Amino acid sequence: MDPALHLRTRMGTRALLLTTAVVPLTGWAVHATALHRRLAASRVDPLTGLLRRDTYTHRARRLLARHGDRVTVIMVDADRFKAINDRLGHAAGDTVLAAFGTRLTAWAGPRTAVGRLGGDEFALSLKLPADCHVQRLEHLVRMLHTPVVLDDGRTVDVAASVGVATPAAVGSRDLTVLQRAADAALYDGKHTGRAVLATREHTSVPSSNGRRLGRPGTATWGRAA
Repeated sequence: MDPALHLRTRMGTRALLLTTAVVPLTGWAVHATALHRRLAASRVDPLTGLLRRDTYTHRARRLLARHGDRVTVIMVDADRFKAINDRLGHAAGDTVLAAFGTRLTAWAGPRTAVGRLGGDEFALSLKLPADCHVQRLEHLVRMLHTPVVLDDGRTVDVAASVGVATPAAVGSRDLTVLQRAADAALYDGKHTGRAVLATREHTSVPSSNGRRLGRPGTATWGRAA
């Protein structure tokens, strides 16, 4: 055989082998990229842009492991949200939830964990210096009580209840304990327009219908209702 022809044949065979190997790899890369995007999207609540429960929990625990007592855990419930849905419709309710998501994200800032745990319940974990607690929490309460403007121009009065827990105040760095205490504190301040700081007592408050019930006499920050 002509040496030149033999060389071209060998090169053609190698090119074919490379092509057949690359095509499946390319297809898998495209599939993997699409899968990664779907997984990334599933970590975020599409309505509010906040983290879903599992992703929020993972990130909040990392913050606690890294920063310990400097982390503050906050629970937020939208007040009278069912009435907004019933009176103005679910589209208006969705707009309110989306507005809360935007406000919570803006307030918390970067390198924090902000999640929608379900319905109108939200959670935040972030480094918050003790000397900034009062001012920052008062600001949060004001933001959450600012009326929301709907797409049709109507304005909706909104409010939220806020419970706050710190490792120093409740005696634990466990996220579950902190959220339980913050949720109980939240119910102490329900409809008062104030953020309530949890104490050790809030970690043992009994629950009703799966939700914690707070106790009176705790520290509060924010505006009056």
